[in-house]
Amino acid sequence: MRPGTLRELADKYGVHLPEALRGGEPPQLRATDERGWFRFQRLYDLARSCLREPEDIRRLVREAAEEDVRDGSRWLEIQVDPTSYAPRLGGLIPALEIILDAVRTTSRETGLGMRVVVAANRMKHPLDARTLARLAVRYRDQGVVGFGLSNDERRGFARDFDRAFAIARDGGLLAAPHGGELAGPISVRDCLVNLGATRVGHGVRASEDPAVLAALADAGVTCEVCPASNVALGVYQRPTEVPLRTLWDAGVPMALGADDPLLFGSRLADQYRIARDHHAFTDHELADLARQSIRASAAPDDIKTKTLLDIDTWLAVP
Repeated sequence: MRPGTLRELADKYGVHLPEALRGGEPPQLRATDERGWFRFQRLYDLARSCLREPEDIRRLVREAAEEDVRDGSRWLEIQVDPTSYAPRLGGLIPALEIILDAVRTTSRETGLGMRVVVAANRMKHPLDARTLARLAVRYRDQGVVGFGLSNDERRGFARDFDRAFAIARDGGLLAAPHGGELAGPISVRDCLVNLGATRVGHGVRASEDPAVLAALADAGVTCEVCPASNVALGVYQRPTEVPLRTLWDAGVPMALGADDPLLFGSRLADQYRIARDHHAFTDHELADLARQSIRASAAPDDIKTKTLLDIDTWLAVP
């Protein structure tokens, strides 16, 4: 969400925003301890509470697409837990349908390919995740391409959600759970072994275990790496500490992403700047990073082919 949009919606609905969300700078966050995570989650929930009507959802999706187009993106997969919006939008199914309609309309109007990854909340019961997985499969032909698992990795094991992910995989959805950010490499292995992950949200802590790195590389599982987010949440103190080179050298595919731009203050292109400025990635390496993200996406083959050609064209320009 754009900061200005948050302020407008908060004023519209009479939501009091703390200065951390009203100011022009992103809040100072450290989520590596319980208190820090609680503060991050509180700010996140406050922002989410300002989305109350279908038009708010449509605006958010449209503006997210506009920002991605501005950064040169050709394909955007939005991860969302529809249960968060169900109470205000008429229920779980209406909430998901409103989101999917917004995605289809925005994609048509902006030219940006867009799809949805439905995410379960690991703070809730695994049975709730199974319900969401069945719903996600039901809407596979209407814009849902994947199933995820979000929230604090230190709360519960990914393996507790194995049945939900089996339902999603059997229904033709890619598996994209979070792992290896706040929790260590064991959480990444859990996602691989027990959830059949085809992508792992973050995954950077895999760098601490060569065996997990090798498993990711051997399976061709892509890590959705968000460098600015990792620093903002205190996982690493400086951009140079984010183990982009370690993952790269191990042959682990990566897709750079911005995570939550509202709270972390940077968007998609900024992540590539971090790779260049702090990790000395060359143009050829940046192009390969972009190619890896395209190959790991759920984009149709014709869009993948065209976008890969566009990357080659960018690389050929002096």
